[in-house]
Amino acid sequence: MYTDNEQYMLKALLIREVEENLLTLFSQGKLFGTTHTCIGQELAAIALAEHCKDKDVIFSNHRCHGHYIARTDDVKGLIAEIMGKSTGICAGIGGSQHLCGKMFFSNGVQGGGFPIAAGYALGQKLAKNDSLTIACIGDGTLGEGVVYETMNIASKWHLPLVIFLENNGYAQSTSQKETLSGSIVDRAKAFGISMFQGSIWEFDLLLQTIGEAFSYVRKTGTPVFICVDSYRLRAHSKGDDNRNQQEILHYTALDPLRIYCDRNRSNKRLSIALQNIKQRVCQAIVAAEAADYATLGDIDSSSYHEIPTEEVELQDEMQVHAINNVLDVLMRRDNKIILLGEDLRDEYGGAFKVTKGLSNNYPDRVLNTPISEAAIVGIGNGLALSGYKPIVEIMFGDFITLAFDQIVNHASKFRHMYNNKVNVPIIIRTPMGGGRGYGATHSQCLDKFLAGIPNVRLIILHGRTRINYVYENILSKMTDPTIIIEHKLLYGKKGNEPLATGMKIFETKEQFPTTIIRYAEPADITIVAFGFMSFLAEEAAEFLYQHEEVVTELLFPLQISPLNIAPVVTSVHKTKKVLIIEESTATYNLGSEVIAQIHDHWTHSHNFQARRIASKNVPIPSSGPLEKSVLPSLEDVLRIASELFYA
Repeated sequence: MYTDNEQYMLKALLIREVEENLLTLFSQGKLFGTTHTCIGQELAAIALAEHCKDKDVIFSNHRCHGHYIARTDDVKGLIAEIMGKSTGICAGIGGSQHLCGKMFFSNGVQGGGFPIAAGYALGQKLAKNDSLTIACIGDGTLGEGVVYETMNIASKWHLPLVIFLENNGYAQSTSQKETLSGSIVDRAKAFGISMFQGSIWEFDLLLQTIGEAFSYVRKTGTPVFICVDSYRLRAHSKGDDNRNQQEILHYTALDPLRIYCDRNRSNKRLSIALQNIKQRVCQAIVAAEAADYATLGDIDSSSYHEIPTEEVELQDEMQVHAINNVLDVLMRRDNKIILLGEDLRDEYGGAFKVTKGLSNNYPDRVLNTPISEAAIVGIGNGLALSGYKPIVEIMFGDFITLAFDQIVNHASKFRHMYNNKVNVPIIIRTPMGGGRGYGATHSQCLDKFLAGIPNVRLIILHGRTRINYVYENILSKMTDPTIIIEHKLLYGKKGNEPLATGMKIFETKEQFPTTIIRYAEPADITIVAFGFMSFLAEEAAEFLYQHEEVVTELLFPLQISPLNIAPVVTSVHKTKKVLIIEESTATYNLGSEVIAQIHDHWTHSHNFQARRIASKNVPIPSSGPLEKSVLPSLEDVLRIASELFYA
């Protein structure tokens, strides 16, 4: 039997053997991309994992191999994953930086996993399962603003979160002396977070310190910050190392694992153990080399499927009330639904009063947050991973850009890069659009920037949306993130506003239907409209019918991404003319994509004609007359529709 200290050292030496072999495999061209080794920092991972209980979860970063092995002992799965093989822990899809398994997650974006870890910790707190979440970061990550957003929330909400910082003195190749002002210790203290410090060169004391920190979190339910001084003996990744060689040699001489091996050269038990480690890693490499490379499996990228239609009755309720009521119903039905956002709770009830009254009904599940969009969405991602159904409100759609990293690099990627091991059922809902004089940073339609993100559903509510149906469908069948855009001018509109004389309204029979409004006569022009532009399209259709005898068929898609283009193609096959109206700016927009997809599925011998109407390519002015001149207008629609008709 080995002593505790021997076992710790052997576990660390196992990590080092894996890392050294990965560098060799890389030099042989057997790895893809890059790899970030933790050579020199192994004992930090060992000390951390020693105090983890079964349900504790680690969120790591790009330098994650040591943390993963220390937590899971899964050498075979790790090596196969980094070699891109199907036997890897994520079937070779995630690779070196993107691991998921056995209460472990990692992602390569600096600081991006930090709010997700806090969200997971919030899920643990809500579930009362007496477990912790550990967020592993490096000192370079202290340059990321989302770290401070998250520390503020974690401290204020008393989350069972361990912030585990490995301080190796460098952000990639740049010395901390050049980039970090002030004190690391003071950063944690500023948020009222208890601070613990140690180093890999005093391992016994480090082990004790981390144990005390973990005990503190388990006892108090509040976060801690652990700073572990260390030194990375190899390059940031592969061989790109321009640090001072004398400095590297100095720390190589201080390397605890090297010192341990030197002191035990004559120890036969250690020699046998080291041989066993080498053999184990070698066998893992041989097994990985024999395995098949990763495959994506069957991915249906088609967004074209014919759907029958049915006539529908719409809600006699303003959209703001309909959204509020359906949230109330769904929260009563499902205690996993959590609302997060700025000013959601009463008496304010949200900037547009969508959440008014809900905090009185569900006081523990409607959470006011700081003005920290990136952290809010990241916490929502963590909640979703922990089994909850977070609904995050971004007060104005313009601010969603602050959370773009959490949407694009985290929420959208988790299910795929972790080989379907997880789902991320987060809803991000936000008001967008102009017409109220709010100006350039509170009036934009940014939908085109959110469309086309893999594994993210984009919903744009229009004037005829059946709100109850949509929200219930999202929450009952959701596995991937969903973004819902609610136009500010639609909040006060009812779905059953009177139709023009002679028009009837239909929907496609699908989860997120396209609404179709048509006359009995064959249509001359197909008009596709998004969001609030649906009312503009209806107004134009009535005028064209009554004054110019031009018959239009209106289509209001609800799910924009992925878009089922079939209803549009079906209509354009009949009319050969299509006009798309949207409020986002005029280039590289949704209209362009609609036209491209029509072309992709066009089967008729005759070509079709297409035109787009969108906002002018300038920021939205606050001045009322100027704002009107920038946004699409009835005159624009009538003019271009007439041009299409007579072309």
